[in-house]
Amino acid sequence: MERGLSLQEPVILDALPIGILIVDVEGKILFQNRTAVAWGMLVEHLVRQMDWMKIIQEDMLVREQVHVNERWYAYQAMSIGLKERSQEGINAFGMMVIEEITEYQKLKKELDEYRTSFQDLQTIFDNSYDVIYVSDGSGITMRVSSACERLWGMKKEELVGRSVFELEAEGVFRPSVTRLVLETGRKVQVLQETMTGRRLMVVGTPIKDASGRIVRVVNASRDVTEIEELERELHQLKSIVEGYRRQIVKLQERREAHGERLVYRSKAMEKLVALIERVAATDSTVLILGESGVGKEIIVNYIHRLSSRANKPLIKINCAAIPDSLLESELFGYEPGAFTGADKHGKAGLFELSHEGTLFLDEIGDMPIGLQAKLLRVLQEKEVVRIGGHKPIRVDVRIIAATNQDLQYLVEKGKFRQDLYYRLNVIPIIVPPLRERREDIIPLIHHFLNLYQSKIGRSITLAKETLELLEAYDWPGNVRELQNIVERLVVTAESEVVTVDQLPAGLKQRTSSRSKQEREGEGAAEDKDGVDVKRIIPLRDAVRTVEMKLIRMALKEYGTISNAAKELKVDQSTLSRKIQKLNMR
Repeated sequence: MERGLSLQEPVILDALPIGILIVDVEGKILFQNRTAVAWGMLVEHLVRQMDWMKIIQEDMLVREQVHVNERWYAYQAMSIGLKERSQEGINAFGMMVIEEITEYQKLKKELDEYRTSFQDLQTIFDNSYDVIYVSDGSGITMRVSSACERLWGMKKEELVGRSVFELEAEGVFRPSVTRLVLETGRKVQVLQETMTGRRLMVVGTPIKDASGRIVRVVNASRDVTEIEELERELHQLKSIVEGYRRQIVKLQERREAHGERLVYRSKAMEKLVALIERVAATDSTVLILGESGVGKEIIVNYIHRLSSRANKPLIKINCAAIPDSLLESELFGYEPGAFTGADKHGKAGLFELSHEGTLFLDEIGDMPIGLQAKLLRVLQEKEVVRIGGHKPIRVDVRIIAATNQDLQYLVEKGKFRQDLYYRLNVIPIIVPPLRERREDIIPLIHHFLNLYQSKIGRSITLAKETLELLEAYDWPGNVRELQNIVERLVVTAESEVVTVDQLPAGLKQRTSSRSKQEREGEGAAEDKDGVDVKRIIPLRDAVRTVEMKLIRMALKEYGTISNAAKELKVDQSTLSRKIQKLNMR
């Protein structure tokens, strides 16, 4: 080396992957290893730009980086403190170490990007409205977002490091979704409750390694407490709105049928109408049962109006009002010349005329037993054969039958076919008499008042005492009798306010008799073994009253329908049917 400078083991220095060189105060290179030589121009450039005199005299350390030809280099320039005496005096030296850091810079850049991404994710993690909960494959909490304090009342520092099994046992949350994921090995979604009373919808997702082992479980929890409360409020509002809608529809539109309306306020009729609306949407055969005057025909109109056959014919026939000899030809029609006096062109029967529509068979209990077999065939085969004809005619007809008689009793007496009874009794609709739904009396009175006042052009009102008396009346003729009474009052009322003395005498007498019976202890009579008759009533009403009394006594005494039926000497099915018919459930 020049100027007496000597370096030991140059072979070792040449083997290093970094550049090392020695310079004097003037920047003259006195030594450089093999790597430095290979970076020739770079080394010369770096050496020239250094103030070596200052670096050596002031014992400075200079650290810099340089980017050359898409490569990065880091270098250090320093005084090495080596001094040798020569003829000119004492010489001092400087040293430069150069290292290529291109790969390091790439890694550093990637690391910075990862760090930025991590910070972004951490920001999202901590500011998420939902709680994000991460645990390892053993259920140990690793990370929780800041929202945990709002939902669980605990800081995330209090949760990290703790087992979800312990937290669940302490009631911090239940159930533990992480536990469910670890137990099932699959994604789980459940509704979770917290110790603060919040309700969370939690989705737990397993993270598995290459072998399929769960290494992480990530839960995302959404607070649905407010949502559930809003849903409940919305449901309540919807129920209220739907209630109003149903009332409006029932009272204004859907109750209209051929100028008639279903008017009611009682729970019994509300349930009945709900059943009617469900039945109307089908093509099932309907059997309407009830006393005379309860409004069976209005119900038929209503069913037809609500059905898919509303735009097709609704044809009605009263089986008790037509002579037996004509009823068959009315229903099934006849061919030309079928019998003496027949139309020469023949005639289509009501089944044909009501094709794709509805046929109402009123007073079906009065249909002759011989004709019942032919009706049964039509119901089974969906086709009719005219009198005097041989060709079956396909018919698509919905059948609604009605009667005020006990068809089961008629079956037992051999006056009504059992197979036809079962065919008709697909959906029985039992209409309660007006005396059993007194809440409907006043609304019906007002309805008929408005109806007849509009028709007759006269305005009247009923005194409070009059309304009370009408409401207390038994109405053996049911709605039809009530309608007739109101029409009579509108026509014959002597003043604008109808008082009790203007009511029909028979109505007042029967109501008075009923009130007297109640005052004398109607309830006490229930405890007697015999039948206590205090006034004259229709035999049908008497039979009904006695039946109800006996059934109540038997049920009270023996507890079950089966035991009561044995004591009353009737089949259990017969007793069940009577209980339903008498609306005693």
